[in-house]
Amino acid sequence: MKRVNILYDGLQYSVGEADVEAIRSAIERAYESGTADWITVNFGEGRPQPAQLLVGPGIPISIVPIPPDDPLPGEEEEAASAEEGDPGNGSEEFVG
Repeated sequence: MKRVNILYDGLQYSVGEADVEAIRSAIERAYESGTADWITVNFGEGRPQPAQLLVGPGIPISIVPIPPDDPLPGEEEEAASAEEGDPGNGSEEFVG
């Protein structure tokens, strides 16, 4: 996994090269035990800063796995439009 984004209290955090199941298990253990626990994540862009998130019953949290081969937003549209209208692909006839 490229990384896992974690949405917590309206902010986005991440864990690079993460094991989604390990993160999910840590969160589930806190919920099942009924006591809060801390997980370590990164906050920020460029040079992420380590952060601790408190997880447990009544604390909403979302896990968003980001696979390594996902294109960035807008890349799929650019690739599709380039394939459709690219004059260098030999699909158009030159009239001169």
